[in-house]
Amino acid sequence: MKEPEVLAVNVSDKKGTKKKTVEKCVVLKEHGIEGDAHAGKWHRQVSLLAVESIDKMQAKLTNITLEYGDFAENITTRGIDLKNLPIGTRLKVGDDVLLEVTQIGKECHLACDIRKQVGDCIMPREGIFAKVLEEGEIKAGNKIQIS
Repeated sequence: MKEPEVLAVNVSDKKGTKKKTVEKCVVLKEHGIEGDAHAGKWHRQVSLLAVESIDKMQAKLTNITLEYGDFAENITTRGIDLKNLPIGTRLKVGDDVLLEVTQIGKECHLACDIRKQVGDCIMPREGIFAKVLEEGEIKAGNKIQIS
């Protein structure tokens, strides 16, 4: 199995909307991703969703192609079973960023873009949230270490 990695980094300036994929982002300690609507001094500063979860959802859809950020995740990952990580797990992303898992899943916003479009959202069941312990830059291709 390949080493866990970042496939995409996604941001939006408004909550409840799909996020746009960017080349890289700056992650600020105790804040989240610079310029992202979900950043702030709370326990859900950064959201992560595995491409394996997105692929399961895509398999159910015939008329829509899902893109990274469609589920409003900040970081799309590959090779890590995010939904089964215990609260408190630390994720070292790239060279500098250290995240700590604070929540698995969430209450669904009935009005979110993807739910309106496809009738379901996997983020409440399989997405995770983390706070930022150490800041830095994240980009696609960064390796993820679990501790």
